[in-house]
Amino acid sequence: MDLDNEFKLDPQISYLNHAAVAPWPTRAADAVARFARENAERGAQHYPRWMDVESQLRTNLAQLLNAPSADDIALVKNTSEALSFVAYGLSWSPGDEIIISDQEFPSNSIVWESLADQGVTVRKVSLDGDDCEADIIAAFTENTRLLAISSVQYGTGLRVDLERLGKACKEADILFCVDAIQSLGALPMDVQRAQIDFTMADGHKWLLGPEGLGVFYVRAGLRDQLKLNEYGWHMVDKRGDFDQHSWRVAPSAVRFECGSPNSVAAHALEASTGLLLEHGMDNVRDHLFAKVDYLADALRNVPGVAILSALDERRRSGILTFRVEGQHSQELYKALMAEQVVCANRGGGVRFSPHFYTTERAMDQAVNRLRKLIGA
Repeated sequence: MDLDNEFKLDPQISYLNHAAVAPWPTRAADAVARFARENAERGAQHYPRWMDVESQLRTNLAQLLNAPSADDIALVKNTSEALSFVAYGLSWSPGDEIIISDQEFPSNSIVWESLADQGVTVRKVSLDGDDCEADIIAAFTENTRLLAISSVQYGTGLRVDLERLGKACKEADILFCVDAIQSLGALPMDVQRAQIDFTMADGHKWLLGPEGLGVFYVRAGLRDQLKLNEYGWHMVDKRGDFDQHSWRVAPSAVRFECGSPNSVAAHALEASTGLLLEHGMDNVRDHLFAKVDYLADALRNVPGVAILSALDERRRSGILTFRVEGQHSQELYKALMAEQVVCANRGGGVRFSPHFYTTERAMDQAVNRLRKLIGA
């Protein structure tokens, strides 16, 4: 794979913000351009072909998750929508508990806290301990219905052991919901091995796709336990038969897609996910970790830099957050952005998030501009 041809970022930009919004690979941009031209010239003459792209996207996402079947995959607007399908699809009783961590992105806390009027309690567990999985498991009680946690925390990039948590949930008869937005597309994932019941992710971060389209995986045996709150033509069995006078909900996860699909985004994300599968997720992870190591080594040589992200094999991810002694992180972030170092202010510091294709030149450029800004 010719990565230089796939990723044609402006060389003046050091793009280290894949944990927020990623740039598209060339093949994704080309796919959207072809789709736009076809639409302009022929309209929806070849609509069935658009559905073939959607079908291939489901297959790609199922492979990235190691889901048993593409039937387990719903294409949703975003992670928040998928989380809401779980929160407002399950039946709750007063006294039920949901456990989350104290470092979750708002999407994975607000939705659970909104269930308070149903008598549901949300308990937050600190991830600061040496064995955060043990701390989470120790928080289980007879009232715990669901554990909702991010595979990788957005602020510092802390990664949890999904297999260990999934095993504990299974043994305790607790549902396991994973927000995978900060790992899917960056790290291999296996919903079967980790015994995950629900997982979701947006396409616009590590999956290298557009905003407005994401994935929602539901374990097959649980689909019927999620009551539906949205209805439309797209979520029924035989969805192409518009003259049917009786209908039933699709047996697959398509039941969570009530209306017209986002065909533009599907073309882009199908191309991007195809690229990741072509490269191989083990290779993506290995190359990404090598980029993070390179960047961390360079940052350690900058006076005053303290790295906040864990870099050991058990905890590391594609996120590298740091702070600089004597520097206000928000102001430093703004200054870096002004110098065309695209990054974020998260987790108490400046967050860098390269991807597997990020060049050493781009990382060197970012560190050199950091040095210039702090006078190092």
